[in-house]
Amino acid sequence: MVVLGFLLLCSIITVGGKAICSIIGQPEYPLLSKDGDIIIGGAFSIHSKIHLEMPLFTEKPHRLLCTSLNLREFRFAQTMIFAIEEINSNQRLLPNISIGYQIFDSCGSTLASMRSTMALINGQELTAEQTCSGKTAVKAIIGESESSSTIVLSRATGPFKIPVISHFATCACLSDRRQFPSFFRTIPSDYYQSRALAQLVKHFGWTWVGAVRSDNDYGNNGMATFVEVAEREGVCIEYSEAILRTNSKEKTAKVVEVIKKGTAKVLVAFLAQGEMDVLLEEIIRQNVTGLQWVGSESWITARYLKTEKVLGGAVGFTINKSTIPGLKEFLLKVNPTQNPSNALLVEFWETTFGCCLSSTNCSNAQYKLCDGSENLSNVSNAFTDVSELRISNNVYKAVYAIAYALHNTIACKTSNSSPENITCGNKDLMLSSQVLHSLQNVKFTMASGQKVYFDQNGDPTARYELINWQKNEAGETNFITVGHYDASLPSEQQFVMNSVNIIWEGDSYTKPSSVCSERCQPGFRQAVIKGRPVCCFECLQCPSGEISNTTDSPECIRCPLEYWSNENHSMCVLKKVEFLSFEENMGILLTAFSLTGVSLTIAVALVFYNFIDTPLVKASNVELSFLLLFSLSLCFLCSLTFIGRPTEWSCMLRHTAFGITFALCMSCVLTRTVAVVMAFKATVPGSSVPQCSLPLQRISVFCCTFFQVIICTLWLVLAPPMPYKNMTHSLDKIILECDLGSAIGFWAVLIYIGLLSVLCFILAFLARKLPDNFNEAKFITFSMLIFCAVWITFIPAYVSSPGKFTVAVEIFAILASSFGLLFCIFTPKCYIIVLKPDQNTRKHIMGKTHNKSQ
Repeated sequence: MVVLGFLLLCSIITVGGKAICSIIGQPEYPLLSKDGDIIIGGAFSIHSKIHLEMPLFTEKPHRLLCTSLNLREFRFAQTMIFAIEEINSNQRLLPNISIGYQIFDSCGSTLASMRSTMALINGQELTAEQTCSGKTAVKAIIGESESSSTIVLSRATGPFKIPVISHFATCACLSDRRQFPSFFRTIPSDYYQSRALAQLVKHFGWTWVGAVRSDNDYGNNGMATFVEVAEREGVCIEYSEAILRTNSKEKTAKVVEVIKKGTAKVLVAFLAQGEMDVLLEEIIRQNVTGLQWVGSESWITARYLKTEKVLGGAVGFTINKSTIPGLKEFLLKVNPTQNPSNALLVEFWETTFGCCLSSTNCSNAQYKLCDGSENLSNVSNAFTDVSELRISNNVYKAVYAIAYALHNTIACKTSNSSPENITCGNKDLMLSSQVLHSLQNVKFTMASGQKVYFDQNGDPTARYELINWQKNEAGETNFITVGHYDASLPSEQQFVMNSVNIIWEGDSYTKPSSVCSERCQPGFRQAVIKGRPVCCFECLQCPSGEISNTTDSPECIRCPLEYWSNENHSMCVLKKVEFLSFEENMGILLTAFSLTGVSLTIAVALVFYNFIDTPLVKASNVELSFLLLFSLSLCFLCSLTFIGRPTEWSCMLRHTAFGITFALCMSCVLTRTVAVVMAFKATVPGSSVPQCSLPLQRISVFCCTFFQVIICTLWLVLAPPMPYKNMTHSLDKIILECDLGSAIGFWAVLIYIGLLSVLCFILAFLARKLPDNFNEAKFITFSMLIFCAVWITFIPAYVSSPGKFTVAVEIFAILASSFGLLFCIFTPKCYIIVLKPDQNTRKHIMGKTHNKSQ
């Protein structure tokens, strides 16, 4: 077919270094074009079907008629135009030089591809007598989308050293520099995809699979590599069938019958989209279900296939997706009014909106008339969908690669060994061979951060995403990335699975089995079954703390001390570090309570400050009241030091701050209690008990607190608390806690606080029957009851609580006791001050006190 097409279209001989072209038939013209200083060619399968009439040999052959507009390929062409327009507006890249383009339609056919190739090489002056000038019409070509068409294109352009960059041709054969010396591509070779698919099949333990391929360069070369690598990995191929989109229905039905009769539950489909459509139609007709599909990059992200239920749960590799800023807006501006005479734009518009732009062309009555004012933003199809730009991004990178190569050529950055470098600075004298040389050495970084360069074979670095077809809650199929493959990494690191769950065939979370015996996945070990073949074995899961990180591992390996087996027992991971953090619910709740306590304490202090001259506030010992409120604020705040990752400073601060602030708080309460008792005794007639003066109160508070400071200082100097990894309490996690350093120091702090609280309780209890309005002994008694009850219950709870709950118990005890003191001592006073101001008078207080004394 290729040879026939070549003979039908053009005969080329070389005379004196110039190509002499003999073209038979009508000349080929670009569907989209624009003039510029330098022209770049493009070849896309903008139409997917071709209508070929047999020649009558009585007249010149008619032009090839292409039908069925491919919106996806049309997007590729528009992406090329977008990139060129973007480069033309870039003053740093090719300054003062404009790039033009000529985009041809290869119609998904090698015959049409050859015709487009000849037009790109020679320009449009296609006559039987014309002698070519020796300079090509274009300096580089972007295309094509299929490997077979790209092979035709590259074979024709190779002798003329015209660089070709394909965005979608993946056949490994194109990496042969002897056959295709001017070929480059921005999509990885199937050499890597076939190996990735073999590793994928091995990874999931499928040792018994079926295979179907396109019967062309793409499918045959890709499947040959897959079979070779898969068999080396211990995977058996039950059958390997070939199919072509032009096959008869009977031949296609026989292929499907082989698939249907096979026992393999996994089908590797190395198919181009055309063959996939043909196969899928027959699969549905024969009602073949229950297959787990493994697809190649050609169809695995084809959105029009998402509605096919038989493909549910399919997995396969595709190139990484990207974003192209501004492309969406550019595509939405495509309109036939840009060039009313362009038949392709008219066809695109009528296909998209199901209408006719001209009544003379509207033969179908069901089509409505349209005028080009319709809005593409209201349309969702393969042209406007830029949610997952994969191949379009390859086109985008290809244009920029050519632009950088042109820039380097004009700037004379080519190697001195290049024989054509004498004309490198002149764009008019530039040769395609110079661009080819520059393109081989080009290396740049896109605005998105992607690095673009080619190896010695013209290939990019192979990186793939593993895609899984998953349905969302609305029943729509989405392409979910569940793994990655990077050929630039060491072999053991190339294929990595994400933590995302994979949905398999039939929308099931259970991985299908296609083996004699399920291969022992990482996390299991083999156990031989007596009397059975070696490929049939039993898989026993490794015990907790042990792993097997290879498939079919004979033994399990114990993890190091600070590591634990992951959920799958496939690798040793650092044990989960557990501590009470600010991000978790418990930490947030305790922080909220702590800040609430601080806020309430400040509110009480503000109330006392605003009513500081009232009798009730004066009778409450103003200085001690504010000091007690200050200490309570510190008590609430010190609980925050217990939350968060323990560090050397936080461990020392949390216990000492807790001890000193509570000692200050208890000292204030104790001094208040003593002051109340002594004040009442001193007012009794005939009593010789002196009143507790203000300096004496200060000294009492200072001394009681200073003693706790001494205890904490000795504790920090002799054996301070330090962060500690507790790996004995739990086997599968590390509890990060503060080691007390000295248990004696810790309990000494608690005992001293307990001693102060007991003294407060005893004195307050003895003074509980004193006049209500004169002192708060009764309320101090209640607060001490709460305080003592909290800390007595704290001890067994603290000792028995595991992990971070130990810290939570301590924080709860701090907050509960602090709230108890705040509410019991200050709530009654605030109630009178705010809600019963008539009782906040000296006459009321003194009168009631006098009556009770009587």
